[in-house]
Amino acid sequence: MSPDPAGRHQEGARHQESARHQESARHLSPARVLDIDPLLEDPQTRIVVCCGSGGVGKTTTAAALGLRAAERGRKVVVLTIDPARRLAQSMGIDSLDNTPRRVKGVDDAAGGELHAMMLDMKRTFDEIVEAHADPGRAAAILGNPFYQSLSAGFAGTQEYMAMEKLGQLRARDDWDLIVVDTPPSRSALDFLDAPKRLGSFLDGKLIRVLLAPAKVGGRAGMKFLNVGMSMMTGVLGKVLGGQFLKDVQTFVAAMDSMFGGFRTRADATYKLLQAPGTAFLVVAAPERDALREAAYFVERLAAEDMPLAGLVLNRVHGSGAERLSAERALAAAENLEDPRIVDQEDGKAGVRNSPDPQGSSDTPEPTAEAPEAPRAADPVEDTPERSVDRLTADLLRLHAERMHLLAREQRTRDRFTARHPEVAVTEVAALPGDVHDLAGLRDIGARLATGRPELPEPGA
Repeated sequence: MSPDPAGRHQEGARHQESARHQESARHLSPARVLDIDPLLEDPQTRIVVCCGSGGVGKTTTAAALGLRAAERGRKVVVLTIDPARRLAQSMGIDSLDNTPRRVKGVDDAAGGELHAMMLDMKRTFDEIVEAHADPGRAAAILGNPFYQSLSAGFAGTQEYMAMEKLGQLRARDDWDLIVVDTPPSRSALDFLDAPKRLGSFLDGKLIRVLLAPAKVGGRAGMKFLNVGMSMMTGVLGKVLGGQFLKDVQTFVAAMDSMFGGFRTRADATYKLLQAPGTAFLVVAAPERDALREAAYFVERLAAEDMPLAGLVLNRVHGSGAERLSAERALAAAENLEDPRIVDQEDGKAGVRNSPDPQGSSDTPEPTAEAPEAPRAADPVEDTPERSVDRLTADLLRLHAERMHLLAREQRTRDRFTARHPEVAVTEVAALPGDVHDLAGLRDIGARLATGRPELPEPGA
């Protein structure tokens, strides 16, 4: 008996539908999908660190994660180092400073709270000095010109102070979850390297040289400095300036008793980042440079035994008409824009069979009184139908550009997942504008949790 044609048709339709679902899943979901909600709701998760290269959306991601965790019952503080103050604006706060401030408008039905703060690098440094030095020595340090320059912008100070503030917040144990937005920098590794760099600075030869006179003490110290170090200090005085060198020496002498504390706290915070209760999220855009930096960071985290939760791929583009390829869209646009072929009933044959007055022997010769004017192609009448055709062609070309962009992003992401198949990924769509309120942060959080760039409309 021959197979039922209707059955074959239904079976083929099922295969086509399955193939479409597989293609959609391939585009929207990587091999391993990062499940955000279990991570945020797990009481064992105490710190989430959002890291990555600059300009990939770390601040927005950190804020969205904090809001989503708070509305699921956790007491959360978000620590940002973003000087643009976008976090404060999106949370409806006039300004953020070194003190956590509660965010209003959060759904607290589950018992959660959301607090936010922005790192004040200098204030954090001042707090360390005030907490670990007696009042007289603290006043001398805070008033020292070299200290003021160091605390305001010394290379690596911001990253180190972010680590200090994280350690302070965790030690207080006032929050269930701390979400950290790492400093914007050219290298995503600065945050991890800050404690080691500071330790190298404090243990460096220059510091030991500058500290030696103070340790010898009194006139003996001055004699030692003048005799044993005259050549070095002479060179430093010329390069740095005599007053600056004196300020540095005074600062180092005052800070001597605190240097060990800096190293101890840096080591403790570094171990805190390696603890099971910490989760790193690498944030990137689907672009070659950003994902190359993300891959480097993933490898560094693995080398340092730090817990990586996964990759947040921001600003992923999508299309509701993916079945229309770029090639077909461009071909359709070209057909609509060629009136000589499309608009004539007989096509090219009609053009060939039409009379050609210029090529005819009956064509009159030009005269001096009436010189021959250059002929132009007959203009196509601008009808409503032609206007619609032009608009449709423009839309088709835009769609082709979007499909080329989607293909490029897919190839870039596929290279990352092929290199790091162990890394779970969640995607967030490229939005038309910046997020500027809690509703926008909720939307970002929902997209983070679903692992899909596009979400269905409500009620769909």
